[in-house]
Amino acid sequence: MTNTVPPMHQALGLAAQALFISSPNPRVGCVLIGSDGRLVGQGFTQQAGGPHAEVMALRDAQARGQDTQGATAYVTLEPCSHHGRTGPCCDALIAAGVAKVVGALTDPNPLVAGQGFARLRAAGIEVEVGPGATESRELNIGFFSRMVRGQPWVRMKAASSLDGVTALHNGQSQWITSAEARADGHAWRARACTILTGVGTVLEDNPRLNVREVSTPRQPRVAVVDSHLDTPPDALVVQAPGGCLIYTSSTDAARSEALQARGATVIPMAHPGGKVDLAAMLRDLATRGTNELHVEAGFKLNGSLLREGLVDELLLYYAPQLLGTGGMGIANLGPLDTLSQGPSLDLHEVRRIGPDLRILARMRGRADF
Repeated sequence: MTNTVPPMHQALGLAAQALFISSPNPRVGCVLIGSDGRLVGQGFTQQAGGPHAEVMALRDAQARGQDTQGATAYVTLEPCSHHGRTGPCCDALIAAGVAKVVGALTDPNPLVAGQGFARLRAAGIEVEVGPGATESRELNIGFFSRMVRGQPWVRMKAASSLDGVTALHNGQSQWITSAEARADGHAWRARACTILTGVGTVLEDNPRLNVREVSTPRQPRVAVVDSHLDTPPDALVVQAPGGCLIYTSSTDAARSEALQARGATVIPMAHPGGKVDLAAMLRDLATRGTNELHVEAGFKLNGSLLREGLVDELLLYYAPQLLGTGGMGIANLGPLDTLSQGPSLDLHEVRRIGPDLRILARMRGRADF
């Protein structure tokens, strides 16, 4: 049967299926269409070390008994051209005899960066670049951030009442938002490479910070900002399924050894002021393959990240309830003297999740890289 869905749209849908599995690799989909307009094969990138989208599509074509000679490959990111844990996808497409490749975007990875498209053209394959570019970049904004800026895309999540209260004066916060909102928040956890929190949250709540409300084959690691290494060795985050990183400015060898004995990785990252150097921490997380950093912390760490200009977007859930004064807010920004001192944001997406409201708000101009 002739393919009726626009091939690049179909490829983007396939790429979305890699949302929870491909990190630190990008989320990529590939569709092969024969010269007669029929679907030949399709696939998306698997877990790190597994086959990429193009190879999956070629395997699918083989399983279907379809000939790829003269086909057009629609792929949501430039086929890779280097040997990593897998071979170059551009070579696989050349060997398969495809006649044309339609790619959404050039890969920002310096190891590729146009070389895949160049190798395809050198082999006599027609190359078109551009369709689906906006959607593909949005799906891979963390990967682009890591490759272009050398730091993850930082997404700060908070849940509050309509008047911005995240917890009562006595610390009670479970649950301000609905079960639907909590499940949605876990889906955002699942797509992240690392979940960041502060030691205050660890001491007060002893959270697990893993993904439980949605199905995922991969658990993100947890990172803790802990200047004095106050994290208890038996804290739940220390034994997080994806691993635990503790960033500190402490030189207390005994505390460090106790945490590392329980499986945590302690990383000295001191700022001259005595606290953890948060900007350096982001750069370190990037070297460890973090594309998207999901922040679930208290108002102190949230405030520090915002004041230092390190947050890219806010993921905010608002419950239809008023909790009044005396509670805690999303972030401690300190007293502002003028309205212009507050961070400026653009509303990227507004959706209703169950009875609650979800707002994705981006720091103005932050995605322009």
